[in-house]
Amino acid sequence: MDFIHFLSSHMLDPQIGGKRLYKSVIAQAVHAERLGYRGVGIPEHHLLNILLIPSPLQMAVKVAAHTENLLLMTSVCQLPLRDMRIFAGEVVQAQALCDGRLMLGVGKGAFAYETERIGVPFGDTKPRFEEDLKILEALLTRADVPWDSPRYKFAPLTIMPRPEDPIPLMVAVMNPVGIEAAAKAGYHVQTTPLGGTHQQLIDQVTAFSRGKAAAGRPLDTRLSLQRGVFLVSSDAERRKIAERAYAYYKSFDNVFGGPGIVDQGIIRPLPRSQTLDELMGNLLLCGRQEMIDRLSVYAELGIDEVLTTSNFGQDEQLTLDMMSRFAEEVMPHFHTARKAA
Repeated sequence: MDFIHFLSSHMLDPQIGGKRLYKSVIAQAVHAERLGYRGVGIPEHHLLNILLIPSPLQMAVKVAAHTENLLLMTSVCQLPLRDMRIFAGEVVQAQALCDGRLMLGVGKGAFAYETERIGVPFGDTKPRFEEDLKILEALLTRADVPWDSPRYKFAPLTIMPRPEDPIPLMVAVMNPVGIEAAAKAGYHVQTTPLGGTHQQLIDQVTAFSRGKAAAGRPLDTRLSLQRGVFLVSSDAERRKIAERAYAYYKSFDNVFGGPGIVDQGIIRPLPRSQTLDELMGNLLLCGRQEMIDRLSVYAELGIDEVLTTSNFGQDEQLTLDMMSRFAEEVMPHFHTARKAA
């Protein structure tokens, strides 16, 4: 099982500013490559002070300029916000500038606040995404592509330049039915149970396996699981990180299925129904042996890689130090197990 470091980019304190924020993002990416992470995950969000990377392709190119081998996974580009004729060309350009290291993760978007203020009703994002994905894949793989639908009408066209390296597509989806359909179609899949039960995770993994089997052809597709992960050295540190995560989720919950109350770009923290202790149990905030034990369950289920969300707005050095400990104390166990298998 491999590990992808998710480049969370939060401005819970608006005084941080964009320059400092993105300098920290680049530092985490460079550190991840140095430590042996397989890659980094790059989010996309707009008009908000959490997960704030409006252009994941631009960030991927920047990270590529500072690294040599790191996989650059968008996590994820929101297709309904874009015109696929323009976006397809941007993807090819980014893949060329990333020396072929781009994995294009795509999705429909998760925050109604941002999609609706950009003019896309949140209820329309799913059907739009499904059509956008078909158009995007056609443009990336064929020449002279025409389209005729209520949203897109264009005569045959060919995006330029043409792709020189494969551009793997990863679909972000949580619903087991959607996971099965994506796997059957031959896409890589990124998922998360968020605050769901372990049975929900099992259902997601089973759906992926079922979809791959139903494809009727060999598929080298991967299942990526996003989880909150922080290797702690003491109970005091565990509680400190949990408190930071709890503060972050007060904002996250507001825009993820919540009322979307935002003041000049700053999400208003709202009370949570989940307790701090419940959150500590849901996230992987633990010491070495417990971390290995809990991650081993994912490896045994057949998950190919874990996107480790480790930044909840704490000081940058705490994140970098934790990444170093995680790479030294936890990752070798899974790399050794993979080689043995």
